[in-house]
Amino acid sequence: MKKTIALLLVFCSFLSLYAQEYSSKPYFATEELPDLIKCLPAPPEKGSAAFKFDVQRYKWGKQQRKDAARAEIAKRDAVWTYEALVAEFWAPFGTTVNSSTTPAIWTLLDRSLRTVDQIRVAPKAFYHRTRPFEYFGEKTLTGEDDEIRGEGSYPSGHTIRSWLVAMLLSEINPDAANAIYERAWTYGESRVIAGAHWQSDVDASRVAASIGYSRLQTSEEFRSQLDAAKEEFRRLQPGREAFVSIAEVIPDVILEIRYFSTYNFVGSRVDSYLMPIALMTRQATDSLKAANEDFKRLGYRIKIYDAYRPQAAVNHFVRWAEDQSDTLLKAAFYPEVDKAVLFDEGYIARKSGHSRGSTIDLTLVDTKTGKEIDMGGTFDWFGIESHPDFCGNPETGHYTGGSSPAGRSISQEQFANRMLLRKVMLSHGFKPLDSEWWHFTLNNEPFPNNYFNFPVSE
Repeated sequence: MKKTIALLLVFCSFLSLYAQEYSSKPYFATEELPDLIKCLPAPPEKGSAAFKFDVQRYKWGKQQRKDAARAEIAKRDAVWTYEALVAEFWAPFGTTVNSSTTPAIWTLLDRSLRTVDQIRVAPKAFYHRTRPFEYFGEKTLTGEDDEIRGEGSYPSGHTIRSWLVAMLLSEINPDAANAIYERAWTYGESRVIAGAHWQSDVDASRVAASIGYSRLQTSEEFRSQLDAAKEEFRRLQPGREAFVSIAEVIPDVILEIRYFSTYNFVGSRVDSYLMPIALMTRQATDSLKAANEDFKRLGYRIKIYDAYRPQAAVNHFVRWAEDQSDTLLKAAFYPEVDKAVLFDEGYIARKSGHSRGSTIDLTLVDTKTGKEIDMGGTFDWFGIESHPDFCGNPETGHYTGGSSPAGRSISQEQFANRMLLRKVMLSHGFKPLDSEWWHFTLNNEPFPNNYFNFPVSE
């Protein structure tokens, strides 16, 4: 009996190892793939107009390094693992992707990447193009000098991988294609900013990825796994049906959806805000309703500035933040903050908890006067004056006074109003944000790994 069990354990172990090896097996061997030496033109010759453009782009990339947030993205994009690559697409794709939570999608990506990875080897060896940081005798931004020195620059393996992942994920979730390809384009540019690749390397690599992708389509095994990945996504990705209109659950709520209006830090209506309504997951809305009952007993109503925020809206914020010339409403929302540091200081991010559907931005209105209670600061003010611990200790509710570097302060009454909002929200299962007194997220949010992108509409 013991011998039989031992044999079964050995057999099961063999099957497990075989399954792991199979799940990582390329769909095609190298010799079965298109030859990029024959498919693509040779890289630009020194002295040519195309090469001069490459040099200009190298200089452009060095200028981009001065932007701390963009430089940090380029450093992340240099990490040479499938896991790090795919993680950069979680937000635009709409959900976390890894071998445990999305095994079908991960297997498709893993096998496709291992297949198409093979096509870069021959042209790299054949052309053996000098990388830009070597050509100019300088260093890369990303510190990968020793790892890639002497290795051919043409084409860019990172760019091939990112563009392939973008094509695959867009096939699985076509509604998110714009955001996915936008991130993939940025990923390729990161290689120019890093000084690891010429612009022509990156441009050719997007074509190379497309060539590899077209070859994948001829594999019945690939198409079968693509169908499985699509089905897994449909099964795991809830849509608009998982959300409710807050006003339908809390009829007396007051809505002032700032991103539907032009009165916000961007200065225009934000992408995907098609109606001035507030959406949130059923679970978060139920908790907010319970909090609202407490507020009503205390003589207040809740007023909502924002709730669910589509990824497309977050992308709008990012584009706005990257345009240093657009300072239309600087005086109203960020008079002391240089727009160049918005990413670095956390005021703008490339993904938001709001997109997961269980975060709310709100304040309180006095039911007797019909006016907002004085919180000592406006919604979306960029500065330490918005922090819950400004002029006090939010853990104890103790007012300490003090002022910001700009000489601003809030009174004891204003601090107490912030603490009232905080206390009730926390008592109903929400957690605060340490930089915004108006921002709360449900502790047990139902979709912690999902970043939704359907528009704000009925």
